[in-house]
Amino acid sequence: MSREGQKLDYDSAGGVGIGVLSLDLLGQILDHLREPRDRKACRLVSRAFERAEAAHRRALRVLRREPLPRLLRAFQSLERLDLSACASLDDASLAAAVAGAGGGLAGLRRVCLARASGVGWRGLEALVAACPRMEAVDLSHCVGAGDREAAAVAAATGLRELRLEKCLAVTDMGLAKVAVGCPRLEKLSVKWCREISDIGIDLLAKKCPELRSLDVSYLKVGNGSLRSISTLEKLEELAMVGCSGIDDEGLELLSKGSDSLQSVDVSRCDHVTYQGLASLIDGRKFLQKLHAADCLHEIGQCFLSKLATLKETLTALKLDGLEVSDSLLQAIGEGCNNLVEIGLSKCSGVTDEGISSLVSQCSDLRTIDLTCCNLITNNALDSIADNCKMLERLRLESCSLINEKGLERIATCCPNLKEIDLTDCGVNDAALQHLAKCSELQILKLGLCSSISDKGIAFISSNCGKLVELDLYRCNSITDDGLAALANGCKKIKLLNLCYCNKITDSGLGHLGSLEELTNLELRCLVRITGIGISSIAAGCKNLIELDLKRCYSVDDAALGALARNAFNLRQLTISYCQVTGLGLCHLLSSLRCLQDIKMVHLSWVSIEGFEMALRAACSRLKKLKMLTGLKNVLSPELLQMLQACGCRIRWVNKPLVYKEC
Repeated sequence: MSREGQKLDYDSAGGVGIGVLSLDLLGQILDHLREPRDRKACRLVSRAFERAEAAHRRALRVLRREPLPRLLRAFQSLERLDLSACASLDDASLAAAVAGAGGGLAGLRRVCLARASGVGWRGLEALVAACPRMEAVDLSHCVGAGDREAAAVAAATGLRELRLEKCLAVTDMGLAKVAVGCPRLEKLSVKWCREISDIGIDLLAKKCPELRSLDVSYLKVGNGSLRSISTLEKLEELAMVGCSGIDDEGLELLSKGSDSLQSVDVSRCDHVTYQGLASLIDGRKFLQKLHAADCLHEIGQCFLSKLATLKETLTALKLDGLEVSDSLLQAIGEGCNNLVEIGLSKCSGVTDEGISSLVSQCSDLRTIDLTCCNLITNNALDSIADNCKMLERLRLESCSLINEKGLERIATCCPNLKEIDLTDCGVNDAALQHLAKCSELQILKLGLCSSISDKGIAFISSNCGKLVELDLYRCNSITDDGLAALANGCKKIKLLNLCYCNKITDSGLGHLGSLEELTNLELRCLVRITGIGISSIAAGCKNLIELDLKRCYSVDDAALGALARNAFNLRQLTISYCQVTGLGLCHLLSSLRCLQDIKMVHLSWVSIEGFEMALRAACSRLKKLKMLTGLKNVLSPELLQMLQACGCRIRWVNKPLVYKEC
């Protein structure tokens, strides 16, 4: 019996009665199924559920362009469409899919085309024309997008949110089109659009008075832009990271504007000092977040006194890279005792006494970043544990004077801990035994902690079932037994770093094959793994998106074949220094329709012809390549031009080109 027949029989079978339920009720049932595979199972066994999802589904993420037309026809009630990972998507395929949907996109409000570098102004014009209710568009990291693409988006007159981050070809002209065409714009990011100047920002401020969030980070703008931005009466969030043309005079101009600002980020603005920040926050009644990382060299009393006026509102303060003192931290604690986040990463002068003074006043802290504050000891952790009972995130990278005793206090007193970074702290299994008490733990970073063994991993696996990210970089005492414990107890792992854990073999990867939610796996320099282990990963980890196999010297064509047969969602792959041939590479690149980024340096067994065939097989899908410079002179110019025309960026590595006889 066919699958369709099975669906009909199931719906009409006596005693089941699914078909008599209303589509609305079935839709509510589907809403309670969080796992995509569970929703899919319902669709496969019941046509009623299939119809309900078609009528009820509001969001869709598409990974391949081939089914896009069918999906847009099937789901006529979509409000959110994510095409950021849709391999090979271009103007023609997008326009055709939109046309085939008929009027089915009339309700679409948000579309994500981030990194969809094959889509240009023609595709955007077709999309915008078919979506009269469009409110949000994301074109971030479409590096080829320019003024014509901006003009196409500007036709969506009801647009409220637009992300153009790293759309490198957008200039003042493109921004002007957006400003004039989208007067109701509320949120805009032009981060890294370095062709935009003060002129474009001035017109934007005049034409888009509804702006509430603006990101101009890394633009070549100056104080003139801040004068224009100060006229935006509803602006709540402003990010200007790395704007070297901005100084204290600009901040003073900005301070004369509306009092609506709630979040300001001047990180890496080299010419900003504490005097400028003091003038900016003077009189601000609603400022909640102030980020000034890697820009201040000192803090004066005038800044601290102004900061104290924000006592009731300020919740986040980042001062990374600043030289601090105990008295300064005490003043911050006394003046800003409603803080929930403090960033002191790479701040020199942070001591146990300073942290104690700070946290004794700031008991609501949930995020504390002490990265590279290498003077702190267990005493600081004791103070944090005693005062910050609601702590959720603690970053202690390179704090080498702490040990299991301090972490025991944290684990005991902070039951809500969700993230802890202990990279290069030298902690041991006893520390992990204490941290295993934190059942809410989701992110654990243990890179360079060489004393960690399978025993410690077993402790974590026994009680931290919510763990989604684990970093074991260079924890070279970990063996296959540790991975067995991990796979048994931490089924929700999505990101796993095992680079340089060189005792791991194919047997260990066999255990990891049971991690169905794994998306990112780093296996760099695991010299004992072969195609057998990779086959286990490929067969079991169907959601794998990124895989790093650099310097896995025994990985060969068998491994690539397993990936080609099973890893259909793989988007980023590193196989540099692997013993693969042109045949295996060609099979891989012709099979993986979602693969967009591949690093293949020093593939000595691959001939020029092998590279040619493989790259031609995936030319329209690739967005990033990393190869040896020597190939630049021997690959056909036509192929390189074709890759460039498809929006692929190639990073050439200047190392000798070596071939080996197969």
